[in-house]
Amino acid sequence: MTELRKRGGGGGDPDSTDNISDKEADLDDRLGTDGECDGDSKADTPDVPLSTADTDNTPQYLNKALEGLPPRWKNYWIRGVLSIAMISGFFLIIYMGPIALILIVMTVQIKCFQEIITIGYRVYHSYELPWFRTLSWYFLICVNYFFYGETLADYFGALVQREEPLQFLSRYHRFISFALYLAGFCMFVLSLVKKHYRLQFYMFAWTHVTLLIVVTQSHLVIQNLFEGKIWFIVPISIVICNDIMAYLFGFFFGRTPLIKLSPKKTWEGFIGGYFATVVFGFILAYLLSQCQYFVCPVGFNSETNSFTVECEPSEIFLMQEYTLPATLQNILTWKTVNLYPFQIHSIFLSSFGSLIGPFGGFFASGFKRAFKIKDFANTIPGHGGIMDRFDCQYLMATFTHVYIASFIRYGVIVILPTLHSTSNQRKNPNFEPLVTLQTTWKYLVVKKETHNTNNNKKKIGCFIAFFYVDLRINFNMLHGEQTVPILKRYRRS
Repeated sequence: MTELRKRGGGGGDPDSTDNISDKEADLDDRLGTDGECDGDSKADTPDVPLSTADTDNTPQYLNKALEGLPPRWKNYWIRGVLSIAMISGFFLIIYMGPIALILIVMTVQIKCFQEIITIGYRVYHSYELPWFRTLSWYFLICVNYFFYGETLADYFGALVQREEPLQFLSRYHRFISFALYLAGFCMFVLSLVKKHYRLQFYMFAWTHVTLLIVVTQSHLVIQNLFEGKIWFIVPISIVICNDIMAYLFGFFFGRTPLIKLSPKKTWEGFIGGYFATVVFGFILAYLLSQCQYFVCPVGFNSETNSFTVECEPSEIFLMQEYTLPATLQNILTWKTVNLYPFQIHSIFLSSFGSLIGPFGGFFASGFKRAFKIKDFANTIPGHGGIMDRFDCQYLMATFTHVYIASFIRYGVIVILPTLHSTSNQRKNPNFEPLVTLQTTWKYLVVKKETHNTNNNKKKIGCFIAFFYVDLRINFNMLHGEQTVPILKRYRRS
């Protein structure tokens, strides 16, 4: 940036860098874009006004009860008490069912978004430029409308088909979403102020990166929930366990610093947290795999207007006998062991949550150091803001979603060859096709399993079904009838 400003002195263009206001040049220094990046240098960090995150909001009664303790142990007990309270609340929300879980995910998402946007707003506000916070919240609404609209169409199809207003919104959902975003985009362009273009584009990018990190990944949390509560509970519990165990191992045994971005993190905590989390995930997977309430995909019953979790558990939730390798047979004196296949999957989930998940926390630590703040907010005493607790959860949710799609779900099994022609509409003016371009694949699937043993037979069934549908489409097209192009989307089987 400094070099660009030096070069700008020779030009006469009114929009050249020598005409940028001193305030915007000062922002470059605040954002650390000049010179080399050094996480510990004062020059690299912006002079951000003191945030509420830097104030102590610990309840008075807790401060009074712990006033005789050293700061280190005082923080230990505050974090411990609040952790127990949050874990208890987590169990209560699980007990309340899918609706409560969806609402809490949405609440956490909004709070995380607010905490990140507030940091940008404190820098932006001093320039008295319009619409940054308004447009940020507007884009949040647009993105949530898109994602939750997709979820509504996917999992509440019967309800959508029954209500006429919802049919209209479902049919034109993506167009409406795009139109809403386009309106916000135009508002941003109209809000541009001369000599502050670069600053405003900084903030525009800030908002969109925040949407990508928070909203997109929180949507994947809900997608995991509908695959079965076990895919929601286990990944979240793994991250919680890793946070707690890494903190405890580091607190009592930590000696060797792990990474400069988080000086308090130690190798002892990192390694101890990994082994403890793998054991915890393995045991939790064993307990939850026995309960149909946790392993069945969450469905919506249109007759009772309620969620259902009834199914025949797939094979990854059925006890299997495994033959141990010869080396382990000699050590353990066992030839076979009985396990739920999901327990093996839990080892991979735990490994990711313990080895890669913490990098979400390191990323957040680097972000906070860049802006000279200790925490994103002071919502939870001893823990900081909501984003401080969920920085690793979002990364874990994305991995879980990718893991399910890559290694668990093997695709659709049988497709209903449901086609509708114009002749049906001529015979019955009130006829409404059950399958439209907006209809999701769930309407076309007779049965979907996460794991199957008769894979070859089912693949043959898919081939026959597709061949039959292809014949029907070609036949109807020859007779001038319109058909629904449903095949393109399901060739993956």
